[in-house]
Amino acid sequence: MRCRVAFVVLLLFASAARAQDFPFDRDLVLDARPMRGSKRVPVISVDAGGTAQIDLWCKRGTGQAVIAADTITIIIGAMKDESCTPERAQADEETIAALSAVTNWSFRGNAVTFTGGTTLRFRAAAH
Repeated sequence: MRCRVAFVVLLLFASAARAQDFPFDRDLVLDARPMRGSKRVPVISVDAGGTAQIDLWCKRGTGQAVIAADTITIIIGAMKDESCTPERAQADEETIAALSAVTNWSFRGNAVTFTGGTTLRFRAAAH
């Protein structure tokens, strides 16, 4: 019985440690090329408290990320519209939907991969 309790405690600590491996306070740049007529690529940054700064193709805003072990839930908050092409506006809506459907994350090398309905790959900016 003690062995089983110790194993459960070890799993809980391992899960907490895994969440600490998330690249907090770093710009995560979507692994995509800028769209025609722009140099901008979506960027998300999550602080240790879970507050997310989200800069998409056109829209900018904040959200909340809840991270436990290798699971993640991203809640999109209020987004400010900036003028942009219909193509980029559509890409924003698709990216918002994909971020809202994220369920898991992994971090290997400098790449963060969010999985869920769609897989999104971000590169951790070096700074």
